[in-house]
Amino acid sequence: MVKMIVKWLLYAAALVLVANLVSGITVSSFGSALLAAVVIGLLNLLVRPVLVVLTLPVTVITLGLFLLVINALLFWFAGSILAGFSVSGFWVAVLGAIVYSLIGLVIDAVVEKVL
Repeated sequence: MVKMIVKWLLYAAALVLVANLVSGITVSSFGSALLAAVVIGLLNLLVRPVLVVLTLPVTVITLGLFLLVINALLFWFAGSILAGFSVSGFWVAVLGAIVYSLIGLVIDAVVEKVL
């Protein structure tokens, strides 16, 4: 349980960092980042697997690069449904999703090693 809370806080901090690194992504407060981290996590848990299966032929043809599009669309969708988190466009969402995923990889590696 502690590991999950620590990851949640770190993912919210990662969203704030992404908002500072990528112009076009805004996070109004840390509370908004906490909510956005939950929504992005739920979208990745519930919606992403369905999208991956439905777009499997396109993903195979593009050698997996279409997964970036799926990640960006989910990131952009989260920004459109939340009040304190916004993403200004698709290409901003692509860059934001890539940066957020890379930071997430680091967070997962560090938390697994430390906790």
